[in-house]
Amino acid sequence: MTIRVGTYNVRGLRDSATALTRVITAMRADVLCVQEAPRFYRWRARRRALAAAAGLRLATPGRLGGVAVLAGRRVRVLRAESHALRAFLGLELRGLAVAVVEADGARLAVGSLHLDLNDPARVHHAAEAVALMERAAAPFGAAIVLGGDVNEQPHQPAWRYLAGRLADCYAVAPKGDGLTFPAARPAVRIDGVFAAREARVVSCGGVDAEIADLAGASDHLPVIAELRLGH
Repeated sequence: MTIRVGTYNVRGLRDSATALTRVITAMRADVLCVQEAPRFYRWRARRRALAAAAGLRLATPGRLGGVAVLAGRRVRVLRAESHALRAFLGLELRGLAVAVVEADGARLAVGSLHLDLNDPARVHHAAEAVALMERAAAPFGAAIVLGGDVNEQPHQPAWRYLAGRLADCYAVAPKGDGLTFPAARPAVRIDGVFAAREARVVSCGGVDAEIADLAGASDHLPVIAELRLGH
């Protein structure tokens, strides 16, 4: 069976809500990893409203680190959890949101991650996130998929670590140029979906949405990966 897993930094919903809803709807994601989700005033209600507007539902608890996982109608959420990552003095507290989901008998542990601008923090948190994902996936026999704003490019250490432990889905089956930031004039690829080797990557790349919507919805572009699990 195939499943669509996406990642999107929504910049705290500070841009056009209408454009954002159209872009997320166009992703047709079964599971969506979100970064910079609302964290403060009415954060839970705002996250739920964002999900509902695009036909999804909020799967993960907690507001830590501004990360969340949204789930579509096709998937059943078996377990959801949020984790604080190691605190670094003077830096923003980072988190990992994880949802273990099942669709047509296939199980995935999907994590949403937003790494720091600080080099050592990014590398440490990348390794910490993979360890937490392995721990969450093991009891369910689930394949790991990690989506996030990595805040660095594929040749840099944290990205290389993630791509060494999991497959960089765009590198395996690219669709489009892969550039994700800044949305109005994309120049670099700093957002990605990484999947366990047992998940075959059918395609990975940008979203077929109006250019005006993509530029107006957030300062990042979304990434969507189509994965095939099982035989």
